[in-house]
Amino acid sequence: MLPESQLGPGALHSDALVCDTTLPWTDYGRAEHRAQTLPRMVENGVDFVSLTLASDSESTLEVLKAIARERRSFLSQPALYRLVESVDDVLAAKRDKRLALSFNLQGTNALDGDLNMVEVFYKLGVRHMLLAYNHRNRVGDGCHEPGDRGLTAFGRELVQEMNRVGMIVDCSHTGHRTSMDAMEVSSAPVIFSHSNPRALWQHDRNIGDDLARASAASGGVVGVVGVGIFMGENDSATSTLVRQIDYYAELIGTEHICLGLDYVYDVEEMQRYMSEVKSPASGNYDKMTAFFQPEQLPELTEALLAGGYSETAVRGILGENFLRVARAVWR
Repeated sequence: MLPESQLGPGALHSDALVCDTTLPWTDYGRAEHRAQTLPRMVENGVDFVSLTLASDSESTLEVLKAIARERRSFLSQPALYRLVESVDDVLAAKRDKRLALSFNLQGTNALDGDLNMVEVFYKLGVRHMLLAYNHRNRVGDGCHEPGDRGLTAFGRELVQEMNRVGMIVDCSHTGHRTSMDAMEVSSAPVIFSHSNPRALWQHDRNIGDDLARASAASGGVVGVVGVGIFMGENDSATSTLVRQIDYYAELIGTEHICLGLDYVYDVEEMQRYMSEVKSPASGNYDKMTAFFQPEQLPELTEALLAGGYSETAVRGILGENFLRVARAVWR
């Protein structure tokens, strides 16, 4: 890498490792939109993407079939993509100008109550897993549950098994007490892959300061989200995403911030999908139309530098912070 003093915003963005911890890739949306998404990511400097292949609404068999489908697709395009097993694979993919990919599951119902499935999913490329997706499951409560039940006995065993296997524990979409319990149980860093600060915008999907601090104390990271209804009144402006980063920088330090943009490439189809997984009306998911676009990423780097962030801090936020956590957890 070049010395920081020689890099302007464009050069820094190109040179930096850029990671997005959340890209919905469930089987939704029109093929023409889907086909453009990863190339757009690459064109705008992204080096690693974690693809969401399921939420809590899909069965174990459906999830396994989704993983099999995507593995076959990406492995058949080795000049473009690299399915990663380690941090070194991510770095090698950047050197080779290929997009590094892993998978995530937004919820734990795909385990079907069987801890043995954690290692199976890990070996198939699932590198982080949310404990609950909005609603209650065997592990605990989602963020939209009216109560606040904590981590169940099964959930405690699950966190420990994820630690053993090397899968990152992810508390986005998860209820407050369940998340706090998980961070108490976990012996490894715990992340919120895509959760904005509730102090800036009141939404059940956003998190309180105590959760962000607890994640940072565990050695984890919190990913800022580019979904307009989590940032404001369908506000997906670059300046608004910077505001989320500014808040977390003051609260937990730049070294605990990453990107989890949650970009949706087909808004109409995603709204239909959200209705099928019974997202609550209070979440305003039917009004979800604005998303931070891949083309805004170079603009984000420029805005952070203009706002006084050091190049080291910007590199961390863009990707190196998440990779630090991955290096600490992945086996």
